[in-house]
Amino acid sequence: MIYQRSSSLFAEAEKYIPGGVNSPVRAFKSVGGTPVFIRRAEGPYLYDEDGNRLIDYIASWGPMILGHAHKPVIDAVTEKAKNGTSFGMPTETETEIARLAVSMVPNVDKIRFVNSGTEACMSAVRLARGYTGREKIIKFAGCYHGHSDAFLIQAGSGAVTFGSPNSPGVTQGTAKDTLLAGYNDLESVKNLFEANKGEIAAVIIEPLPGNMGCILPEKGFLEGLRALCDENDSLLVFDEVMTGFRLAKGGAQELFNVRADIVTFGKVIGGGMPVGAFASRNEIMNHLAPLGPVYQAGTLSGNPLAMSAGLAMLKELEQHPEIFESLEEKTLYLHKGMARVLSKHEVPHQINRMGSMISVHFTTEEVRDFDSAASGNNDTFKKFFHGMLNEGIHLPPSAFESWFLNDALSYEDLDYTINAVDKIAGSL
Repeated sequence: MIYQRSSSLFAEAEKYIPGGVNSPVRAFKSVGGTPVFIRRAEGPYLYDEDGNRLIDYIASWGPMILGHAHKPVIDAVTEKAKNGTSFGMPTETETEIARLAVSMVPNVDKIRFVNSGTEACMSAVRLARGYTGREKIIKFAGCYHGHSDAFLIQAGSGAVTFGSPNSPGVTQGTAKDTLLAGYNDLESVKNLFEANKGEIAAVIIEPLPGNMGCILPEKGFLEGLRALCDENDSLLVFDEVMTGFRLAKGGAQELFNVRADIVTFGKVIGGGMPVGAFASRNEIMNHLAPLGPVYQAGTLSGNPLAMSAGLAMLKELEQHPEIFESLEEKTLYLHKGMARVLSKHEVPHQINRMGSMISVHFTTEEVRDFDSAASGNNDTFKKFFHGMLNEGIHLPPSAFESWFLNDALSYEDLDYTINAVDKIAGSL
């Protein structure tokens, strides 16, 4: 495929935008080459500035669960825009989507809408600290909760040491309150609690991580976190920015039957608009201003266009729960097909999948945490990514990102994808 116009657009963008992009993964830095500039999208397809049609396995990093330009969402936004785009004042739509979201998600009484997943996770941690009166949090290597300072922490020299910033601009003072554990390693969490008795406000985790590929929680891991938080009077925060309303109507809490104290959302809940949210039971949420002392605010929070898009999307999912079964069946079909052709060509690989999230890792090692995800052959992934792109298939441009299927994908699209993998596998 030809990407001449995308190349020229990227060169122009680099003059005015750092790296030519407004989010780093778009720059193709980990896979090489020039990012594809998109003109429009519809259903399961992206249409780029060079006139190519691409089968999309990113779905705008998750929110387009029913496909791009889904008519009920577009109609809702179009009608709402006729009455104005922003008021900075309450609207009835905010209450409607709040009522619906709370009815779909287990263990929550109230929800507050913000503008992004990053903002939701940042606010959830502030709320947890304000509620418990403690300062330290535990996060997990490979779990991404946005670019707030407290989350940009890498490992120290041991399981019970403080983290250190892995981005300039994050202070050591901020880093010292973030403790790093290993995903699927309950012992590392126990050690951190033991070394910091009475100091940990919350454990924050992606219950099904999507930022080191799709990683499945091992049996007893999430249940063990719940028990440890209960034993230590700490809160368990589920970052469901990716999994919320995608894995099930009630998200990962419903799927894994594990109760979280605070849940964060994004992606699907905005229907493609910039929306995040965090939710909990009354006793915790009532600590937020204006009811309580924990301050959080935003002029664009609850924006009428964003709320109308999210409401239309959640109504579709609430009224048609069979969508989740359809998505799971399509993802399983893709998994089996890719595994068959990669094995035929004797390409070392692991495929992780749950619901409509899936990732391919070019390694012989079981992928269960960040270290095992990092063991994959990145050179092979680069060849795979560009080979698929040349076949008209757009994958996440990083070996550390989950793919997201949308229900507009047909089985013909899936067969085309499997055949493309078969076509390029011999050169990997």
